Amino acid sequence: MKIMKDNEIALVKEILKQLGASEEDQQLVAEATVDADLKGFTSHGLGRFPQYLISIDAGTINLDENITIEKETPAIALINGNSGFGQAVSYKAMQIAIKKAKEMGIACVGVHNTNHFGVTGFYSDLALRENCIGLVIANTDPAIAPVGGKEALIGTNPIALGIPSDSYITVDMATSVTARGKILESKRKGLDLPDGWALDAEGKPTNDPDEALKGSILPFGGFKGYALSLLIELLTGPLVQAGYGHGVTGTASPDKNCTKGDLYVVIDPSKFGDFDEFKANTEDFISQVRATGENVPVPGDLEVKRIVEAEANGVNIDEKLYEQLKGICDDLDIDLDSYLEE
Repeated sequence: MKIMKDNEIALVKEILKQLGASEEDQQLVAEATVDADLKGFTSHGLGRFPQYLISIDAGTINLDENITIEKETPAIALINGNSGFGQAVSYKAMQIAIKKAKEMGIACVGVHNTNHFGVTGFYSDLALRENCIGLVIANTDPAIAPVGGKEALIGTNPIALGIPSDSYITVDMATSVTARGKILESKRKGLDLPDGWALDAEGKPTNDPDEALKGSILPFGGFKGYALSLLIELLTGPLVQAGYGHGVTGTASPDKNCTKGDLYVVIDPSKFGDFDEFKANTEDFISQVRATGENVPVPGDLEVKRIVEAEANGVNIDEKLYEQLKGICDDLDIDLDSYLEE
């Protein structure tokens, strides 16, 4: 089974409408969900969507969300998300950061009291559309054990960075070897994990998703990934008055209040010089990179390829996800099959 882009957006919006979400929240959650699936991050698209419904049922997502700006300067803002949809809170935070960057050249917006927001790159992409550089980081429930330790303490702590140009130049990744969502997706599909992804609770390598979720995920690049994840934890925890370490809940435990934090940084290149010259130099460098060999990839190439394929052929839905969505839709008197294709 598969679902096409427009049908996925329509399905997500209809489910959220039935649950009482605002039209704005319906649209933003749907756009972020389909963005993840089109880019191939299926663990953060429809595969993650049922988690949000658990949060709504548990009351950890506030359907009446409206952000509160708690502190503000011309270039900085601290936002309380009031437990709204992470997608809606993040969209608003990035829009504030973009506006401030257009005025000041650079802006930084921190967020606490929010929820899981899907893929990090969806929000850095918002800056690209305004000809700005976008940097987004966040922390998550503990998943990575410090190097030499056995106990998960640091989040998978994603980072996304996009550079505006005629090409799509962006990176969106967890600081762990893989995102926790990939572990959850493997569990749902009944698949073993690849070697080198995770440790069990005793600190031993494991290929079992259940044991990995009880243990920890390895950082990418050994100590370097661990160090980057640790520093992101500080920038999205103490700095923005959010949880950190054992104090972070809600991204992997949807029935608990989400205490993670986010940081959105936007730079307007036009404040440094002529924007067209910046783009031309960026493209010149990308051309140099591609000229170093045959089929040399640039960050963002894979996402572009996946988007083209998914928009043409749809997004696959595995049997377990279908069963989850079918249960949700049946409860809401929604005909799931009318949105799907064989």
